[in-house]
Amino acid sequence: MEWLGTGTNLVMVVIGFGVLIAVHEFGHFIAAKWAGVRVDSFAVGMGPVVVAFRRGIGIRLGSTEGEMRRRFGSEAIAVDPKRLQEAGIDETEYSLRLLPLGGFVRMLGQDDLNASATSSDARSYTQAPIWKRMVIVSAGVICNILLAIVMFMLAFLVGVRFDAPVIGSVAPGSPAAEAGLQSGDRVITIDGHPATTFSDVQIAAAMARPGSALSIVVERGAGANANSHTLAVTPKQNAAAGMMAIGVAPASSTQLTDESEALPFLENAMQRAGFWDHAAREGATSWGIPAGILATTDGAPPNASKFAAAFHGAQLLMVQGQPVTTFEALAAAAQTSRGEPMPTRWMIAGVGDVDIALRTTPTWQALQYTEKPANAPLDYELGFLGLTPLVRIGRVPEESGCFGVLREGDVVLRIADIDGPRQIDFRSSIAQHAGGNVGLRVMRGSERIDITAPVSREGRLGVEIGSAWDVPLIARPFETVGAPPGQPTPVRACQLMPLSRFDSLQGTPLSNWDDLFRAAKSAIAAQPDLASLALVCTPPTPDARPEPCSVDLAATDRAAVAALSWRPALGPEWFHPAEVTLNAGGSPLRAIALGFHETHKLVLMTYLTLDRLFRGSVAVSQLRGPVGIVHIGTRIADRGITYLVFFMAMISVNLAVINFLPIPIADGGLMVFLLYERVRGKPPSPAFQSGAMVAGLIIVGMLFAVTFYYDVMRLIG
Repeated sequence: MEWLGTGTNLVMVVIGFGVLIAVHEFGHFIAAKWAGVRVDSFAVGMGPVVVAFRRGIGIRLGSTEGEMRRRFGSEAIAVDPKRLQEAGIDETEYSLRLLPLGGFVRMLGQDDLNASATSSDARSYTQAPIWKRMVIVSAGVICNILLAIVMFMLAFLVGVRFDAPVIGSVAPGSPAAEAGLQSGDRVITIDGHPATTFSDVQIAAAMARPGSALSIVVERGAGANANSHTLAVTPKQNAAAGMMAIGVAPASSTQLTDESEALPFLENAMQRAGFWDHAAREGATSWGIPAGILATTDGAPPNASKFAAAFHGAQLLMVQGQPVTTFEALAAAAQTSRGEPMPTRWMIAGVGDVDIALRTTPTWQALQYTEKPANAPLDYELGFLGLTPLVRIGRVPEESGCFGVLREGDVVLRIADIDGPRQIDFRSSIAQHAGGNVGLRVMRGSERIDITAPVSREGRLGVEIGSAWDVPLIARPFETVGAPPGQPTPVRACQLMPLSRFDSLQGTPLSNWDDLFRAAKSAIAAQPDLASLALVCTPPTPDARPEPCSVDLAATDRAAVAALSWRPALGPEWFHPAEVTLNAGGSPLRAIALGFHETHKLVLMTYLTLDRLFRGSVAVSQLRGPVGIVHIGTRIADRGITYLVFFMAMISVNLAVINFLPIPIADGGLMVFLLYERVRGKPPSPAFQSGAMVAGLIIVGMLFAVTFYYDVMRLIG
């Protein structure tokens, strides 16, 4: 089951959870022993007993309770301690139970689900002084906090790698873009707090008060040219992420990703970027992967197994003859490429150094909707001068319901009753037909085909989608862009129909969107005050002829086009993130300090997350239950034992905080009852306590059900 990682990782994570639970329960256990309270059971896990140990009886498959009944005629907790002592049998059973979802310590006179099950025995929980019972209740949380500090300390002694606090890509139209954040900016502080990792940036955005701006100090440039800038960025709710965000991604290294889930998509992206072009250049050196080394036939992409083996650890070495260490250096070179393929050199396993003419692609405009469509994941489309391309179908996995129905390369001409759908039209129509079928008209080569595609219950086709930048047809044009009432687009007056074909611009023939981009930029570069562009388009009607129209350009339109450049056809998402290693430099004292600091930060962050959850800026769908945590844990275990230790330390902190919330059945709820007893001089009535415990069980059960649902939905797609 690939969802949960390898079997070894799964075992490691389950054992890790067992340790966290055991330490928590050990805190209750050792505190109860110290307080003189009789402890009947110390259990790790819930449900039936798998294996148990009781001194004087030994190890048993299943519980030792049957043996106790056979010897003494009653359950163990009811046997007089003197009789147990005379028989050489311990009063406590230690057990491992079937479900690794919790644990408990059962004490005389204490039953979470039966508040009336008290005892007048001097060694019972209810007879212990209130302050001692408070120690018993809080001991589990304290032990989890102490364990987290120790685990953080061990992780920092070795060193833990994190995404560096460097801005990679900035989403068009995002709060970061509006504030002026740029690719390559190194974040120094956020609201006065140091940013040591990229997650500090993401967390600060997610936890910000809605409508409040973050003061972000960045360092821009390198070496003697570096200078600092202070920017005010106001995070916005990101529907896709389910939380507040500013629209940035971490910077990337020059090493290609080797994530197994990404490899099938990476193969297609590399093919589009020119990795398998074999045209000879001067000196008879090929541009691209040499034929026959990875490919099954000349010029064909390699099969999956060869691809995974060859590109594990593949790395970009040089761009335009200069060594590079970050993706941002590749992006900077692309901006000055004038759209021409860039000479790059790569190190590829089993092949060696390979020269590749890496293609570039325009940085398209972000055309922001004046009125965002309902439930749309984004509020913009990528396009140019108010025009956007059609949707292209990418990879169609065999497990997709559309396998054999849609094909890679299909261009969507219509979906449902929408001609020339934009990306958001396409996604929204799919969602509206969840669990049913949707009608599509696609262009497949020179044919136009009507098909019916099945839609999953989650509202997905199960295919990769992109934009048909190589097809000179337009989707529904924008009339206005930007915040209401919106600004007219340059093509508004043309009244172009969806699926119109653009033929020429300023007399330059056009065969794809790159041609359109080049022609417009060339015209404006040659005449900076150009008032209009002469565009010729052919409507999608029978026997239509090319029709000229004037694309009016305001000063802001000319400036926007002039500011656009090119980017690598292989984007930053296909590279490993740039990383920074946090460690104590071999100093145990610094490791302890870092451990305390990280624990303190996570405690505050957990409470803040709960606050934002109730405020609505963090969605319930972002919570993780046991399945989700195990899934994340198995993936982290792939990165090494240090990451797993750090991850378990984080879970230990969260376990402590959640356990101490004032929820009945949790340690925090029991502490509230004790505080009440301290103030009133008597505990809450058994009926009230029992009712509160049942309510607590319902709350926890509902939370478990919700998180389990979202965990499973994430796993299946």
